[in-house]
Amino acid sequence: QVQLVESGGDLVQPGGSLRLSCAVSGFTLDYYAIGWFRQAPGKEREGVSCIVSSDDSTYSADSVKGRFTISRDNAKNTVYLQMNTLKPEDTAVYYCAAEVVGYERTCLTLPYQYDYWGQGTQVTVSS
Repeated sequence: QVQLVESGGDLVQPGGSLRLSCAVSGFTLDYYAIGWFRQAPGKEREGVSCIVSSDDSTYSADSVKGRFTISRDNAKNTVYLQMNTLKPEDTAVYYCAAEVVGYERTCLTLPYQYDYWGQGTQVTVSS
């Protein structure tokens, strides 16, 4: 059974940092794309970052480029999202998602492209 569990969300001041974790079970990270998405109240879910296991290709949305970094630890079956220089507009529920992509090296950036989702973790950036 495929499961994804996010953790690491918290209340942080502007300019601060957080590291989110997405622990996966029921499959290994090989041949999967793992994406991070976020959804703020009243807004659509948007893609934040993605990593493809075949060659560690990554994608980051323009809004987070240079501030957020996605990485993975195959031994722990966990994907991380390191978030630095956080802004109030980063406030949202953050979700990780997984989809089988085989040897495909192109990240999946849209929610409908993913079949497996975690329950989300709240990130609030406020002074």
